[in-house]
Amino acid sequence: MTEDEKKLLQAKHRLEEAQMRNRAKERKERTRRLIQEGAILEKVFPWVNDITDLSELEAKLYEISKRTTGC
Repeated sequence: MTEDEKKLLQAKHRLEEAQMRNRAKERKERTRRLIQEGAILEKVFPWVNDITDLSELEAKLYEISKRTTGC
C-alpha cells in the first residue's frame, strides 16, 4: 500500500467517523425532543398515562384534532 493510498484510507475513515458522530448526535437530539414532547402531552392530557395501547392514543388524538380543526 502506497503512502497516498494510506492517506486516502485514513481520510475515508475520518469521514466515516464524523458521519457516525453526526448520526449519533441527531439521534440523541431526536430522542430528547420526543421525550420533551411526551412530557408536554402528559401534562396537557393527564388521561394519556392511563392508555396502554398506542393505537388508542393515536385515535383519541385524531379525534381531538378533528374537533378542534373542524375537519
